[in-house]
Amino acid sequence: MSIQKRTPLDLMVVVAVINTALLSGCGGGRPKEPSAEIPAPIDAAQQDPGKAPPIPKEGPLARPRSLQQVGLPVELTRTVTPSDNPQTPEKIALGQKLFFDGRLSADGTVACATCHDPARAFTDGRPTSVGIQGRTGQRNSPTVLNALYNKTQFWDGRATTLEDQAALPIVNSIEMGHPSMDAAVAKIAGIEEYKQAFQKVFGRPVNGTDLVRAIASYERTLVSYDSPFDHFIAGDKNAIDDSARRGWELFNTKALCNKCHALTDTKRDATNFIDNDFHNIGIGIIRHDVVALALKAEKLIASGDSEAIDRAAIGTDLSALGRFLITKKEADTASFKTPNLRNVLVTGPYFHDGSQETLWDVMDHYNKGDGLKNPWLDEDIQPLALTEGTSTTWSRSSRR
Repeated sequence: MSIQKRTPLDLMVVVAVINTALLSGCGGGRPKEPSAEIPAPIDAAQQDPGKAPPIPKEGPLARPRSLQQVGLPVELTRTVTPSDNPQTPEKIALGQKLFFDGRLSADGTVACATCHDPARAFTDGRPTSVGIQGRTGQRNSPTVLNALYNKTQFWDGRATTLEDQAALPIVNSIEMGHPSMDAAVAKIAGIEEYKQAFQKVFGRPVNGTDLVRAIASYERTLVSYDSPFDHFIAGDKNAIDDSARRGWELFNTKALCNKCHALTDTKRDATNFIDNDFHNIGIGIIRHDVVALALKAEKLIASGDSEAIDRAAIGTDLSALGRFLITKKEADTASFKTPNLRNVLVTGPYFHDGSQETLWDVMDHYNKGDGLKNPWLDEDIQPLALTEGTSTTWSRSSRR
């Protein structure tokens, strides 16, 4: 099935630079035929009611990545590894096993990989993630690739470390469903192979701290660089085509992508494309009365209960409050973290609620300055007035 879509010419070349130029074979290593490996988004109608999605297989894309990738920030990689959780091959292997093991969930049907599939650049291809018994959350699953460089984790930054991030889904009733970390530990401790592995790696029985340390250690190996764009930045001017080169310039100038996806307005970021900040971009505001939600959330926020806040963010309309749910600052209302753009071609649907199916939809949103105008809208969300080209015919499959 083909459709007619009028595409802005400048918009088209901006998409070019954040499209295949940044694709690294869904996880590291320069791809030969990236377009042939792009999985389609998963239609909600494909989900069996009352059932969790199948746990993805590990496969080659799940393996720890080499640090010898063009563009990889070696020194930064060293500095983001915490001193109390040093990397070891045995710990990483244990973390990888746990990451793909459904036995870490309450009913044995959900693993970390359920929401972070290696074949989809460690996302799940759904607007919002699905956990035990087919329960659907409010948030889109962000990629784990390069998450070690994030200063905060999750869309609202409610976790600081990968260890904190690994713990919360285990005890979230929509995700992995354990009533407590102690319950998860008891289940894993009852499995002989894990009992032996924890003793070997940590020198003590299974416990919650070591369990999430192992998972975080594996996640810190999931670094994705060595894309055509990285080779271009390294000096190979022929690594990307003219359209992508023009897109890179527009990205940092007229298209205003650099307002969020750069270190500063004047300092480009060719490493992670993030500002480690949170922004209200007008997504989701029209569907929620955020003032009423903010009043409802005040008692919860004041409690400081991280697990309760996590449950609210994943399972209730309070999710729309974004960063406000963590800071209780009015300026943070409906603000969400700037995502890393690497492998963005295969990490759709996009935005915190998965409301935009394709990169074209994303760029169209920004080009129009879309979203209900609200008191907290980021000042940089404004019509871009990118120039338009001619009408283009393209297939629905090519948009995926």
